[in-house]
Amino acid sequence: QVQLVESGGGSVQAGGSLRLSCGAFGYTVSDSCMAWFRQTPVKEREEVAIIDSDGATTYADSVKGRFTISRDNAKNTLYLQMNSLKPEDTAKYYCAADSMWVCQTTNRALRALRFGYWGQGTQVTVSS
Repeated sequence: QVQLVESGGGSVQAGGSLRLSCGAFGYTVSDSCMAWFRQTPVKEREEVAIIDSDGATTYADSVKGRFTISRDNAKNTLYLQMNSLKPEDTAKYYCAADSMWVCQTTNRALRALRFGYWGQGTQVTVSS
């Protein structure tokens, strides 16, 4: 049984940093397409960052230069380092995983639909 378990969320002031972790159980992250998404009650789910099996990364324009996605294959864990946080980064953050070919899907909306494994999410709240 595959489980993705996020942690590291919390409340910070604008300009602060957080590091999210996503531990994978029953699933190997090293040869997978992994991603972080976020969602609020009033906004659609948004892809924040993805990392493919070769380590290539893609970021949403809204987080470029502030967020870094990475993977520790030995720990079978995905990370999202978030710096210079803004109030508009407030959301529930989810990690997702699936086969490496999902990362080759160029359409973001279609790519999101192709992720088959999701965590339960971790809340990030940024105050001004």
